Amino acid sequence: MKKLFLIISLCIVGMPQLSQAQNDNSREELVQLLNEFLEGAGNNDAEMHDRFWAEDLIYTSSSGERFGKEKLMEGVRQPTTAESENKITWTAEDIQINIYNEMAVLAFKLVGSGNSGAVVNTYLNSGTFIKRNGSWKAVNWQATKE
Repeated sequence: MKKLFLIISLCIVGMPQLSQAQNDNSREELVQLLNEFLEGAGNNDAEMHDRFWAEDLIYTSSSGERFGKEKLMEGVRQPTTAESENKITWTAEDIQINIYNEMAVLAFKLVGSGNSGAVVNTYLNSGTFIKRNGSWKAVNWQATKE
């Protein structure tokens, strides 16, 4: 009986640490995914977009237009006329992440900088992610011009 009590006690004490470790791992995965996505998005990388967005995505753009992954991917696949001298590098600042088991809410300030390093665009973005088959995918996205 004492052994059973000891095992139950250890499980109760260890559960919060295990949960926190899982949350920390999920946060690290999401920050890495976000940074990889921003680098890929800056290069109009269709594979990275496909990896980042879920098939059932609901995206609300900063202009107020709502659409899904199919329309978003059409825009990504269109050739860009922007020259490399006008290239914008995207970074994330003030990242906040709340983890809810296999779901996460991510919010951050998206900063676009030109070749000179000057900030040319800022947005407040938030996204809802679901972990499916071991991978985080954005199922909802909201972009607001700051």
